[in-house]
Order: sequence, then C-alpha cells, then structure tokens
Amino acid sequence: MAASVEQAFDYGLLLSIREESARLAALNEYLSTRSYIGGFTFSQADVEAFTRFPEPPREQYFHVLRWYRHIAAITDTSSANSCDTKGKRVQPAWSPPEGTEQPRLHLYNSLTRNKDEFVPQNGKQVLWYCCGPTVYDASHMGHARSYISFDILRRVLMNYFKYDVFYCMNITDIDDKIIKRARQNHLFEQYREKKPAPAQILGDVQTALKPFLVKLAETTDPDKKQMLERLHAAVTSVLGPLQEAVQRGAAAIEVAPKAELLLEEAKDLLSDWLDSQLGSQVTENSIFSILPKYWEGEYHQDMEALNVLPPDVLTRVSEYVPEIVAFVKKVVENGYGYVSNGSVYFDTAQFGGSEKHSYGKLVPEAVGDQKALQEGEGDLSISADRLSEKRSQNDFALWKASKPGEPSWDSPWGKGRPGWHIECSAMAGSILGESMDIHGGGFDLRFPHHDNELAQSEAYFENDHWVRYFLHTGHLTIAGCKMSKSLKNFITIKDALAKHTARQLRLAFLMHSWKDTLDYSNNTMESAIQYEKFINEFFLNVKDVLRAPTNITGQYEKWDSQEIELNKSFYEKKAAVHRALCDNVDTRTAMEEMRALVSLGNTYIAAKKSNRQAPNRMLLQSVAAYLTEMLRVFGAIDGVEPIGFPVGGSGQNMDLEAIVMPYLSVLSDFRETVRKIARENKVTEVLQLCDALRDDTLPELGVRLEDHEGLPTVVKLVDRETLLKEREEKKQVEEEKKRKKEEAARKKQEQEAAKLAKMKIPPSEMFRSEIDKYSNFDDSGFPTHDAEGKEISKGQTKKLKKLYDAQEKLHKDYLEMVQNGGSS
Repeated sequence: MAASVEQAFDYGLLLSIREESARLAALNEYLSTRSYIGGFTFSQADVEAFTRFPEPPREQYFHVLRWYRHIAAITDTSSANSCDTKGKRVQPAWSPPEGTEQPRLHLYNSLTRNKDEFVPQNGKQVLWYCCGPTVYDASHMGHARSYISFDILRRVLMNYFKYDVFYCMNITDIDDKIIKRARQNHLFEQYREKKPAPAQILGDVQTALKPFLVKLAETTDPDKKQMLERLHAAVTSVLGPLQEAVQRGAAAIEVAPKAELLLEEAKDLLSDWLDSQLGSQVTENSIFSILPKYWEGEYHQDMEALNVLPPDVLTRVSEYVPEIVAFVKKVVENGYGYVSNGSVYFDTAQFGGSEKHSYGKLVPEAVGDQKALQEGEGDLSISADRLSEKRSQNDFALWKASKPGEPSWDSPWGKGRPGWHIECSAMAGSILGESMDIHGGGFDLRFPHHDNELAQSEAYFENDHWVRYFLHTGHLTIAGCKMSKSLKNFITIKDALAKHTARQLRLAFLMHSWKDTLDYSNNTMESAIQYEKFINEFFLNVKDVLRAPTNITGQYEKWDSQEIELNKSFYEKKAAVHRALCDNVDTRTAMEEMRALVSLGNTYIAAKKSNRQAPNRMLLQSVAAYLTEMLRVFGAIDGVEPIGFPVGGSGQNMDLEAIVMPYLSVLSDFRETVRKIARENKVTEVLQLCDALRDDTLPELGVRLEDHEGLPTVVKLVDRETLLKEREEKKQVEEEKKRKKEEAARKKQEQEAAKLAKMKIPPSEMFRSEIDKYSNFDDSGFPTHDAEGKEISKGQTKKLKKLYDAQEKLHKDYLEMVQNGGSS
C-alpha cells in the first residue's frame, strides 16, 4: 500500500501514553476528525499503532473500532491477494499531472518604468481613476487616443481577466483656459449685441491689431507663430475692403456685409483685446459655467459615438470645491503647504526632505523644469507677482487667490479657486480613499500634473502608495506630425467619425500598443478597414456554412486530420492571444494572432469546398464564436450576436439577419433555378436579369450574392455602404480593364498600319528620302555616298544591304497580298 506523504497526527506522542484507556480516548478523539473509510490509505504510523492492539478495541471507542476493522480488512485482503491472484485488487498509486505555469497579467507601470505583475490590493476589486478632459473646446483625436485606449484596457480587465473594476473619472470645469475662453466669449457676445457701426468695428479691429502684432513679433513657438500669422492674414484680407468702402462713403447695403465678415474673421483678435480691456469686470460665477457645460455635453456625445463605456463615477471640480478646501487645509496642517498672499502653495522641499516621501516619482529628471511647471500652473497664474509668492520656483499652487475677472469661492484663506493638480487628488481621494490600484492619463500629464498629484495626495494621507500602478497612454500624431491647428491637421472626433466608423477607429487603436505613439494616417486607417473586411468575410462564410440544413445529430460530424489540425491550431492561437494580453494587454499581437487564426479557417474552408466536402460546422462555429467574443471584449462589437458583427447598424432592437435570411435564401434558390434553366435553353436576357439582381438591385439593400461554379450561391448580409463601395471599385476595375483592352487594340492597329505603310515602300525608295544621311544613290536606289559626299565604307554598305534585302522581302509580300485581294 502507498504510504501517506504527510502525517497529520503525532502517533509517537499518542503511543507514549502508558495508560491504555487514556491512549484509546486520545486516539478515538483524533480519528473522529479523520476519514478512514472509502479510499483511505493507511501509513506506516497506522501499521505501528495497529500492531499495538492484540484484539479489537471495545465498542465505546467507536472511531478506533472502525479504524481497526478497516485496516484489518485491507490487511486480510492483501494477504489473500498474495496467495490468490483472483482475489479483489486495490487501486494503484495515482500519478498527478505536473501542470504548466500559466502567464500572469503584467502592466507597464510608469512608477517603475517596467512591466509589473498586476496584483490588486483587495482580491479581484480594482479601484481605477482616470484623468478626464478639460472642457473648453471640441474633443479631438488626441482625446480619443487616451479614452479609447483606456476603454480597451478597462474592458479587458473586466471582461477577459474578470476583475471587478470601479472606474472613476473627472471633468475639469474650472481651469485657466476655461476662465479665459469663457470671459472672452461673454465679452464678444456683449460687443456683438450692441450692434456697433461698421466704422466702429473697423476702428476697434485696427486698435486691437496693435497689441496683436507685438504678441506676434514676440512669439517664438513655430506652431503658435504660424497660427497667429494666418489669423493676421485673414483679418487684413477683409479689413482693406471695409476700410475702402467706409472711406468713399459707400451705401449701407454694401458696407454692412463687409463689416459682418470682418467681425467674424477678427473674433479671436477682438476677444483677446476686449478681455484685456474689460476682463476684470466679469465676476459672475455663472458666466464661467456656460462654456464647460456645453463642451462636456459634446464630450459625452463623442464618447458614446466611440462606444466608450461611461465611468462608474464622474466628478466635476465645480461640485467638489468644499472637499478641495478641506483637502488643502489638511495638507497645510500636515506641514507640506503654506499660505502666501491668499494663495496656498505646496512645499516641495519640505515634502521631498521627509524620510517617508519622495517628490517626482514619475519623472525625477524633470524636477525643476520651469517651463513645464509654469504650463501646469496655467496662463493666468504665472505673473511676476504670483511667482514671487512662492518659497521655491518648484512649488505649485494648491489654492489660488482669485483676481478680478475670475470665479471665486469662500475659503479660510479668502476668496479663491482650486489649483489644477489638487482637483484630482481631492476628488479621487474622496471616492477611492487613501490608495487606488490604477491611475491613468495621457503621457504628457506625467510631469508636473501626475507627479504633483502623487505628492499632495501622499502628503494628505501620509503614505507612499496613493497609486499602485500608473498607466500612461502614448501620443497621437497625424501622418507623422504633431496635431496642431497651425498645421491644419487638427482633427476633432466628429471629423474622424465622418470619415470612419467607431469600429474602424477602435480597430486601428487595437492594432497598436496602448502605451506607444500612434500615427493617425490614411495608411493606419486603411489597415484597420482591411482587417475589418478580412475578419467580417470569415464571419459571413461561417454563417453560410451554419445555414446549411441539418438535423440535431447531423451537426456532429466525424473529424479527419484537417479538423484535428485546425482545432490544434485554434487552441495554440487562443493560448498565444492569452499570453499577449497578459503581456501588458498587448492587443497588437493579439490581433495578429486572431488574423492568423482567420487565415487558417479560410484555408480549411477553401480546401473542403475544393473537394466538394462540407466544412465541419461545430468547429467553425467555435472558432467564429471565440473571435466574436474577443472583439466584444475589446469593444469592437457591441451586441449579443453569437457570431460576427451586428447587421443593420446599432440601435436596431431586432435580429435583422434571423428575420430576413429565410426570405433571401428562398430568393437565392429561385434565382439559381432560373439561371440553370436559362443556361440550358441559352436565354441570355434572363441570365442578364439574374446578374443585374446580384450586381445592382440587392447591393442597394445590403445583400451580397456570391456565385460559385458547382456550389450553391452564398448569401451574405453586408453593410450597404460597403457593398456600394465594392460595386464602384469593381466598376472602376472593369472600366480600367476595358480601357487597357481598347488601348492595346488601338496600339495593335497602329502597329499593323505602320507595318503596312512600311511594306508599301519599294526598296529603291527606302533610302532616297534620307537626304540628311545620303547624297548619291545607284540605279536601284542604294546609297553610295554620305551627306558630306564621302563614299560609304564597306562595313556600312554591308549593314545597309541587310536593311535593303529585308525591305525587298517586305515589299514583295505586300505585292503578293494585293494580288490575292488583301489590303491596298
């Protein structure tokens, strides 16, 4: 018998009890907690204890008695087996599998700049905070880069790795950019409402141009300078005509449109000038909320259109001012902040000098970068007086004393408003507590924003682990260039969705690493479109296989070597996808492995059809269902369809395919019967009508028919726009083919005409026209002297004789052709 690997009880101690009744009582108590029936295998210690009993124990020791009888029965059986091979056998020892080590999820952590194993702080729960947008303008593709990428990561953690993700995101609706833009919009609308006369508009624009030109001359950033130069050119181009019309006293009907055009073109210029003159008079807080409310609404619409999941909690700075004040107050109380002139600043030196804290965890090499620090403080907060309030240039504002023309809230330090970095710390802290698992944001937010967030939060909570994993999405470029209005490559999300679908945009993102730079270009999008088309065709082909009629038992078909090989590859690809997702959610590799799986599936289907065999339904269904589920995990499929992309567009609460496919199948079968009869009877007109139904009528309805020689017609439901595009491309290919054919025929005709013309020339005339080469000829028309009167050499004569003889043969052929009634 096999011995137990571990002893759960110290038999030696038990056997050392001399008093028999006490020993039996101790053994009985132990055996009451141990299974010794039905598969129990005794150990050497059991044997030693058993041999101490010369006879069965008394019945009052129930568990000891049963244990004794069990071992006695096994011992008797073993003895019998040694003498009688026909006796009852016992189970042999079991060999457990060794198993293989499975990959674990690792994420690229900006705090270590390494791929670290992901271990949530509390089981499967994941607390996640993501920096949201500053809502003062339209969301652009740079925003899409971050929010689609984080949506993919979030979906993978939730739906693939099965983590319980709690996702919090903020909306920045108090910010220097928002304040300035809102104030300018308000002042410009006031100016417009006053309906200034054309002469006043002209004068105000000319006045506004003076500081603008100074600003233009002082601007060194090439992108900003180019943008200002374009604005200047646009304004001056419409200013001149208005000035000319006003000076000559033109009628109002002529002047008014010119004045309105100047007002539109000079809006930014005038707004900036009006702000410099009247901005300090704008004090009503509600004025500063109109702009962010509008653009927040636009942002949410864009995210919904991109199929980005909404956050579990959304926080707005304007709603968390009391919490921010309390947060700042505690940072000051903890000794890491100080009050200066009504503002509160974070003391980076005090924080960094503490043994338990470190400033600049993410980008330590950027600490002291004054340009980055000032950008983080905001345009309205870097005046000389503000900078002089700080103990160190590295310190940053937690709370800003409001100036005239800025919104304000009450605080212990006077009227003011939150600093930029503090908002995320206070809001995330109030929702997620003293430590979160994941914090996400764009790559350009690492310093100073996220480093300052970390510092002030750890100063508040007095810990060193406010964030466990910091994830930063990569930059986005436009055709290799930085996205900029000055370069005219600024693309809003709405612009992008006008050209491509949300799925195509997401596929483009999935085909690139989330943490690296993504180049949004025609090539990038074409790759995504082709990937979508490639995998969709596979789904459509599988659906066609599954539509073939069969009964419930007929769907289970015998597997041959082809099925076994495809299934083996299927599991290998699934494992490869899993490894890729464990490796920092590497969707690029995962998508390539999925593409390779589709290629294997296509090869299998083609091989089966070429042998006039039906592909295995269940195997293809498993492959297609897996691919569908993975695309659903990635957010590229938003629906409940078991296989493939939704048909009929999102928002349709019905299974369009299930409803219309029976009717289309009947139509296809009827058409196939008609084609067969038409071919047998050579009725060309009917065949042409069948082709027109396939090529012209059904594509307009989103239906594609594919005719295959010797096989049933395949019916596929495809997006109408896709089919019309395919039809146009096919038409262009056919027209190009026709053009090339006509061009070839024309060239052939020209060549034949040229050959015929050459054949008509008698050999005696072929050289006489070349007077630039020859001056004298013999009686047969053969040249004897060159153009300079020199006698032609023997070598040259030999070459010319070959040409002469060839032309003589050609002309002879021509004469014979004419004689026989050919071309004349």
